[in-house]
Amino acid sequence: MTRIAIAGAAGRMGKALIEATQKNPQTTLGTATVRAGSSLAGVDAGELGNVGKLGVTVMDNIADVIDQFDVLIDFSSPLATLDHVKVCAAHNKPIVVGTTGFSPAEKADLLSYQTQIPLLLSANFSTGVNLCFKLLDLAARVLGDEYDVEVYEAHHRHKVDSPSGTAVRMGEVLANALERDLNKVAVYGREGQIGARPRDTIGFATVRGGDVVGDHTVMFMADGERVEITHKASSRLAFANGAVRAAVWLQQQKSGLFDMQDVLGLR
Repeated sequence: MTRIAIAGAAGRMGKALIEATQKNPQTTLGTATVRAGSSLAGVDAGELGNVGKLGVTVMDNIADVIDQFDVLIDFSSPLATLDHVKVCAAHNKPIVVGTTGFSPAEKADLLSYQTQIPLLLSANFSTGVNLCFKLLDLAARVLGDEYDVEVYEAHHRHKVDSPSGTAVRMGEVLANALERDLNKVAVYGREGQIGARPRDTIGFATVRGGDVVGDHTVMFMADGERVEITHKASSRLAFANGAVRAAVWLQQQKSGLFDMQDVLGLR
């Protein structure tokens, strides 16, 4: 059994991860943590995950429970994740990171730990989304520069980063396949008299509202036809189950940087 630690246990994904960990026959919940000073510290983690009492107390410092888990799954915040990966590296613990919203400097700091421990970083842990990444690469290479490419995403009103990490990753996949620099061709908003669309643009459209778990569509548009690749998530368990699967896989790896394409054998 792989003992899982869940950082950010009070969040929407944290609660889903507790449930997914308990449902997976290969894993057990070793510990769960919340931010320092949280009123939820001290409660039973099973109550957060709506799976009944587990006898696992929620803590507010990962270093205090370092011997109670084999792999950490972190869906917290950029600064918290950087603190957690430092602790994991000091104790040779693998970490699965689902946190989004890192600045370039923060991401570089995070990636530096790949030489010390197994580090798995993914914009999305859904099996379906990762299949879409593969399909997008194929579609972009086949359709090429004759098609305009746009990325649409929608999420619940509480999501704090925009565009979503998944949408950005889709843009990276598309740009790589089309041999473009995403930093130069990405357009994140349009307003006013902007002129005709440059052919090499990769556009992003963002919607926030309600309780949308996550919708993503990439459109390849040409004169006379349009190809769309869409993924819609109806439950956070789609992501949580993938993250737990990744944690089990990561425990068997040596130090290095991995993502869900590696876990699913899609390389």
